[in-house]
Amino acid sequence: MKKILVIEDEEAVRENLIDLLDAENFSVLGAPDGCAGVDLAQEHLPDLIICDIMMPKLDGFGVLTALRKEPSTATIPFVFLSARSDKNDWRHGMELGADDYVTKPFTAEELLRAISARFEKQATLDQQQAQKLDWFRNSITKSLPHAMRSPLTHILGFSQFIVEEADTLERQDIKEMAGKISKSAERLHKLIQNFLLYAELELISTDPDRIKTLRNSQVKSAASAIEMIVWDWAKRVDRGADVDMDLQDSTIQIAKIRLEKIVAEIIDNAFKYSSGGTPIRVLSTIIYQGNPAKPFYALSITDKGCGMTGSQIAQLEAHQQFERKLYEQTGSGLGLMISKRLAQLLGGELTIESIPNQETTVRVILPI
Repeated sequence: MKKILVIEDEEAVRENLIDLLDAENFSVLGAPDGCAGVDLAQEHLPDLIICDIMMPKLDGFGVLTALRKEPSTATIPFVFLSARSDKNDWRHGMELGADDYVTKPFTAEELLRAISARFEKQATLDQQQAQKLDWFRNSITKSLPHAMRSPLTHILGFSQFIVEEADTLERQDIKEMAGKISKSAERLHKLIQNFLLYAELELISTDPDRIKTLRNSQVKSAASAIEMIVWDWAKRVDRGADVDMDLQDSTIQIAKIRLEKIVAEIIDNAFKYSSGGTPIRVLSTIIYQGNPAKPFYALSITDKGCGMTGSQIAQLEAHQQFERKLYEQTGSGLGLMISKRLAQLLGGELTIESIPNQETTVRVILPI
């Protein structure tokens, strides 16, 4: 049974709507004002919301804005009811994310037709989402063996050679081949871990509750955490002298392990695709964006390396490339895709600006 929430301050109208929908075999909740409506929506997660615009405490526009900000209620179909027929009101409602706008007075048939249209559209979206998940699972099945083949070939080849020629090999030769086996194993392990993490993030993106859980963690001192990660990676490649950091501190909305993953992938690429002795600039600051403006933590990492072309950046912008060339890029592709997806799920973003053979800046924005 579909559940519908009616938010209407006029008691007679609200009761009439509840009776009408109840007679159509819907499970119906009623709220007398916008604030109560937001609370009920977050508590019961209805399948559809019908909401008046002009109400005390919080009007319909405020209700829709509040619900669209929360992952658990962001995609619930929303229908406005209003005696106001001004086109500006209609346009404003649509810009906020409303799905339909029914003008009072209306007939029962008009309202039920609007409700039916919303449910049909939602069913189509659900079907498309299911198809996307099926495609994604198939993509993993096809892509994982291809991505594994190169490091696995090195592991098998060198290990087999050692087994067959152990009696004739010098100690130094065995040591060198063992080192190559170890390096290939580390690469293979990272590939598998990244595949699994990306798959997890794609599944999280379809579940509002898991998105909400992802956003519940905090890092109290972003600057300290970022500084520790950057110096750790700089030490690994002996490029501490190349790093220039200027970090503003803040509490940010992300688990420490997720922040470590994002920063590690970006700084690893910066070192990997630039030469020793060239600068790596790590900068963070607090910015304000959105309407109303909210604070975000902006981290940018700039290197003077080989850079990326516009087409390479475009591939990262469209994660539909998953099945094709993404995993042919054993360098920056997958790691940056994971970082970008994490930022998006946390309510932020990742952008790349690059001039080939000159400079690349990767910028991550995360909620405070």
